[in-house]
Amino acid sequence: MTSSNREPNRLVNEKSPYLLQHAYNPVDWYPWGDEAFAKANAEDKPIFLSIGYSTCHWCHVMAKESFEDEEVADILNRYFVSIKVDREERPDIDHIYMTVCQALTGSGGWPLSIFMTPGKKPFFAGTYFPKHSRLGMTGFVDILKNTAEAWNTDKESLVEVGAKITRGISEYSRDYEETGEISEDIIRSAYNGLKSNFDDIYGGFSSQPKFPTPHNLMFLMRYFNVSKEPEALKMVEKTLQGMYNGGIFDHIGGGFCRYATDKKWLVPHFEKMLYDNAMLIIAYTECYQITKNELYKAIAYKTLDYVLRDMTDEAGGFYSAQDADSEGQEGKFYVWDPQEIKDVLGDEDGLLFCKYYGITEHGNFEGKSIPNRLYDCKVIEKDRELIEGFTKTMLEYRKGRVHPHKDDKILTGWNGLMIAAMAIAGRVFRDDRYTMASQKAFGFIKDKLIREDGRLLARYRDGEAAYLAYLDDYAYLIWGLIELYETTYDPEYLEYAIKLNSNMLKLFWDKENSGLFLYGSDGEKLIFRPKDIYDGAIPSGNSVALNNIIRLARLTGDTGLDEIANRQIGAFASEISENPNMYTYFLLSCMFTLYTDYQIVIAGKGEDNDVQEMVDMIHEMFLPLAVVLVYYPTKEHGSKLEDLAPYIKSNKPKEGKQTAYVCRHFMCMEPIMDVKELQKVLTT
Repeated sequence: MTSSNREPNRLVNEKSPYLLQHAYNPVDWYPWGDEAFAKANAEDKPIFLSIGYSTCHWCHVMAKESFEDEEVADILNRYFVSIKVDREERPDIDHIYMTVCQALTGSGGWPLSIFMTPGKKPFFAGTYFPKHSRLGMTGFVDILKNTAEAWNTDKESLVEVGAKITRGISEYSRDYEETGEISEDIIRSAYNGLKSNFDDIYGGFSSQPKFPTPHNLMFLMRYFNVSKEPEALKMVEKTLQGMYNGGIFDHIGGGFCRYATDKKWLVPHFEKMLYDNAMLIIAYTECYQITKNELYKAIAYKTLDYVLRDMTDEAGGFYSAQDADSEGQEGKFYVWDPQEIKDVLGDEDGLLFCKYYGITEHGNFEGKSIPNRLYDCKVIEKDRELIEGFTKTMLEYRKGRVHPHKDDKILTGWNGLMIAAMAIAGRVFRDDRYTMASQKAFGFIKDKLIREDGRLLARYRDGEAAYLAYLDDYAYLIWGLIELYETTYDPEYLEYAIKLNSNMLKLFWDKENSGLFLYGSDGEKLIFRPKDIYDGAIPSGNSVALNNIIRLARLTGDTGLDEIANRQIGAFASEISENPNMYTYFLLSCMFTLYTDYQIVIAGKGEDNDVQEMVDMIHEMFLPLAVVLVYYPTKEHGSKLEDLAPYIKSNKPKEGKQTAYVCRHFMCMEPIMDVKELQKVLTT
């Protein structure tokens, strides 16, 4: 990507791995900031805005074809002011201009290419452009020349187009009124929408490409929980098994790739993102809770261990992503041929390994093979144990290959998702390694990404914390803290969740129309201030925040939070009802208000085995509409919990024994002191 024989541009002073990849381009890049816009105004030039991220394959392609090219650079430097943005550092900028691109072209993606006025108003948008026109695609050189000519000869028209687009996009980001309701019919409609799009052969909810969208599976598991509809769970299991069997799962090293290009989940786009793996860990762990199928536990373990091995900083934070490419080729790190396997394992063992993972002479990806389990070779159990050993051997061998680029910046929001995933896995599997990893990661964020005034920041890299945190950062981290509390029952995590939730509402809440804005009231003022509720690759900040607010209301007894949740549901209900299956995480949050939920307090004299027996039983069960507090009145953290949730003061142990207080959908039951009786109550 870079060339040491060139003078660096301004990006060399940045921390973003993506911007640094372009620091030696001949393009005179600017980071987003006042200097770039002042230059554009002073020289009366249009702006070319390029947005991407460091592990983006097509970003690499456009960089190689155009941004490293002297001819292209000469045009950009002469007629434009060029700005480069890392979408993962500035999701506010990315969201706004991606909305423009989707509105103008009907689609979007990265690299995102925007032409706009010095006043930040866009007049043309696209994604990847080849250097020269080919296969019906307009070449980047032609676009640059035509845009420069239009700016010089008819600038007023482009300025007017930019103003018109900006007005339209601002109106598109509609005002929300608190008049709607979410009903069980809308929940059912979302289920039916997923069912109608379901691939009953390979799983998933499209033909190709196929994205994991784990929150769809989380919604279906909760729908199964409340409706007992077997088809809902069947769709979940078919999809989880399909993804595992295909090449989207890294059978050698664990972890999932971004998406599959085919309907069988066989050929992935090989980049691995932290957020996908966090959400998939949760989905596999929850399905294990429901089914007790050891396969789902094993997949979750391999993914968790991949994250701890390859994606974790020594200080505890989690890295962002791994590239699809190595040595200039997509997927080279992950594919094999039979001879290489036999050279490592020997002929006989190598043949067994190749048979098990579908590694053949003709291959399934550009002459090589992506390991997969699409076709069961009926390996017997003793051979399965051998395969596990061989896989570890091949993983050690693979470590000697040239590794894909790793984006080692630490993003608060994505860390929040992985903290949640590790905490959930820690309690369900009773494995302290994952609980401790989630605690250490939060410790990293607390030390590095929370300012002295309590303001959360978005990104840490190379000793620098930067950018005011966005809604997603707050929402995802609060989610992680709630899961940490319900795993460790340390009130510190609940206290931090409450504090961050309060700060989030102050910074992001729309006082006029409800709902939460993407960036805070103290953030940079862009051409409009959007709200987002679409649950795309990952759940929206509004969807996760709603879930957090409801859970915190139940945990603390704060009815004011219930009121905020009701207002948020009312603000978005009308839009959601139009296409419910596009908002599955928002709807699974709404299930707390529509179906029987549980508020459970387990009180004990001390941290004894009887209390732990109740806690372990609860952790084994799939109780997505329950919140749990553990209360020791005589302990120091008992008084701390009383400050956070005053209602528990009356929930004391009875007769000196562990006691469970269960309230079911705002109705409280008699205290329970027997584990089996508690289990019966929670399953009827």
